Amino acid sequence: MLKTRLIPCLDVADGRVVKGVNFVGLRDAGDPVEAARAYDAAGADEICFLDIHATHENRGTMFDMVRRTAEQCFVPLTVGGGVRTKDDVRALLLAGADKVSFNSAAVANPDVIREAADQFGSQCIVCAIDAKSVAPGKWEIFTHGGRRETGIDAVEFARLVTAKGAGEILLTSMDRDGTKSGFNLEMTRAISDAVDVPVIASGGVGNLDHLVDGVTKGGASAVLAASIFHFGEYSVQEAKQHMIANGIPMRLQ
Repeated sequence: MLKTRLIPCLDVADGRVVKGVNFVGLRDAGDPVEAARAYDAAGADEICFLDIHATHENRGTMFDMVRRTAEQCFVPLTVGGGVRTKDDVRALLLAGADKVSFNSAAVANPDVIREAADQFGSQCIVCAIDAKSVAPGKWEIFTHGGRRETGIDAVEFARLVTAKGAGEILLTSMDRDGTKSGFNLEMTRAISDAVDVPVIASGGVGNLDHLVDGVTKGGASAVLAASIFHFGEYSVQEAKQHMIANGIPMRLQ
């Protein structure tokens, strides 16, 4: 059986790890390279590194930070933020990323997923979906760090980008982000059931039971968290042991 992955997420703004609530009110959480190195040592399965202001401020991802992080970390590194073209994917892979995440650019032109997957393989192309609940059982995609509504249905978009070649969906509930109230399990389950690639559940983890729920109720293949790890509430190993105790297969060091 495939093991479930536990992924700490490093949201980076102005060269620092930050964490907010509902994508605003950002709080400093340290140096990204140091944080990544600590999570690598702690037994994280992967690390997700998102330059959260890149698209909003219309600039490229910070390749130097990716390079320095990759030099010191030996778990897979997913990088996103400001990724617009297959050339950006190439540059990030050369800098040391293992996977590259599209977000706003894929919403604007889903064919960028196909172009990147055709050249580098679906296994390293992630599509990040940031969505809000707009009606019962309906979720809409927002882009540019949650600032721009699109009118696009999240479930239909997930189907589209996986058909184009995305090898993984990073699904964030904007309603739950930073609230510590748990994943949006209904949305996670709807998208997990709609696609045949792994779905990473993101947005809202406040305790270890939320991680379990993301897998057992949401159907996610991986669970992502930030605040509970950044501010020392739980360790990666505590999280993994709790998930194992609840019948979820995990990798241990």
